[in-house]
Amino acid sequence: MRNLRLVLGDQLSRAVSALDGLDATRDVVLMVEVHEETTYVRHHRQKIVLILSAMRHFAAMLRAEGIPVDYVRLNAQDNTGSLGGEVRRALSRHAADRVIVTAPGEWRVLAMMQGWKEALGIPVEIREDARFLCTQERFRRWAQGRKSLRMEFFYREMRRETGWLMHGSEPEGGRWNYDSDNRKALPENLRTPPRRRFPPDAVTAAVLDLVRERCGEHFGDLDGFGWAVTREDALAALGEFVDRFLPGFGDYQDAMRDGGDFLFHSVLSPYLNIGLLAPREVCESALDAWREGRAPLAAVEGFVRQILGWREYVRGLYWLLMPEYADSNFLDAQRPLPAFYWTGETRMRCVRATVEATRRNAYAHHIQRLMITGNFALLTGISPAEVEAWYLAVYADAFEWVELPNTHGMALHADGGLLGSKPYAASGAYIDRMSDYCAGCAYSPKTKLGERACPFNFLYWNFLMDNRERLAANPRMAMPYRTLDRMSGERRDAIRRDSAAFLAALDADRMV
Repeated sequence: MRNLRLVLGDQLSRAVSALDGLDATRDVVLMVEVHEETTYVRHHRQKIVLILSAMRHFAAMLRAEGIPVDYVRLNAQDNTGSLGGEVRRALSRHAADRVIVTAPGEWRVLAMMQGWKEALGIPVEIREDARFLCTQERFRRWAQGRKSLRMEFFYREMRRETGWLMHGSEPEGGRWNYDSDNRKALPENLRTPPRRRFPPDAVTAAVLDLVRERCGEHFGDLDGFGWAVTREDALAALGEFVDRFLPGFGDYQDAMRDGGDFLFHSVLSPYLNIGLLAPREVCESALDAWREGRAPLAAVEGFVRQILGWREYVRGLYWLLMPEYADSNFLDAQRPLPAFYWTGETRMRCVRATVEATRRNAYAHHIQRLMITGNFALLTGISPAEVEAWYLAVYADAFEWVELPNTHGMALHADGGLLGSKPYAASGAYIDRMSDYCAGCAYSPKTKLGERACPFNFLYWNFLMDNRERLAANPRMAMPYRTLDRMSGERRDAIRRDSAAFLAALDADRMV
């Protein structure tokens, strides 16, 4: 039997299940670059370059092992532009008897693959993606019968299962979670070491030219592209993070600084999400640093929680709840996405800085995503589908299984609290405390009302008023609603007036 083994652009791991049992004397690996997947949202140009270059390097690695690879480039003359079309053509070229593929990371693609058996007239074997630390079935068992699907409880079970940061049956240091220790503002005089970037080789240079030619209208800069596109370079990036940045990661993981694009963050999520790194090896590298006294417990626990806890948890939720999950809109948010999410043309320095960093790097760290662009979208009632399409497009690490739950549930509370116990809404005071964005901004975080007031200030209270019927019963919202109730009628009316004027300007696409 001759197998056609399809490897997708986010499955660039030699351990991917589609390659298990491969017989190089009979089987063929198919890898395809298709217009359909590069444009179904307007992906950041660096994201496209990262994936296509990494695919080409991975194909070269397989060929070096003696594995036959049929690789279809984006600009190939007969490229049909679709995944299904290229599988059909490859079956004809190679007279294969079966298609073997690892389950994709998007419901949309899985539904497509499930139709291939009938459409192509041959068996299609869709194997589980074994690169994760928790299988879908394991997550379903954990979730079954629970009233609350909180990440913290899942994370504790995973800690017990792996034995990571455990002392017998108890957590190391006596605490499961050091999040409260990891919220320090960045000292003004603290400078982080420069981040290593990886200069484009000839393969990447060719992809850069291709993307300039074909994706000129897409968002994002290409100058300065420096992502790792091979496993060797991704491992080098992991080593640099653990040695130079992990010790400061815990203290400053929530901090923001204009021009500080990476700070102490790992910036490893793109490599994890396309397969150049494995979650187990990444966590174990951090754990080794703690055991050897090279990184503090709070930093390592916070980092491990992002991967063993949050990353595995959102994937489990995605596959447990899709496709209905994407259609929920608990807060009935309907406003279109403002143009400045693409242009950065706003007087709000925090939003402008985050969008500009995103344009430069196809990256912003989780607090910029959650508490700047996400918080603004939450407070102003922007349509979840439009926000989600933006996040999916602009970030190099964004694939729907990880992007959708984070945006839909965490940032926008569109699932009504299934993922997050309360909306992550905040006023300008939080942004001022955790960043330097407010210095030199056209607005003041200390001004609550009027033309100089930070929009996050009055929009925060307006959001609470707009959504009182939906949120007031949430115990974690009791304190802000008590504060709201103590305000004078005149102040509440002024909040309403300032919010209405701001939102009217936003809807009219005027500078805000």
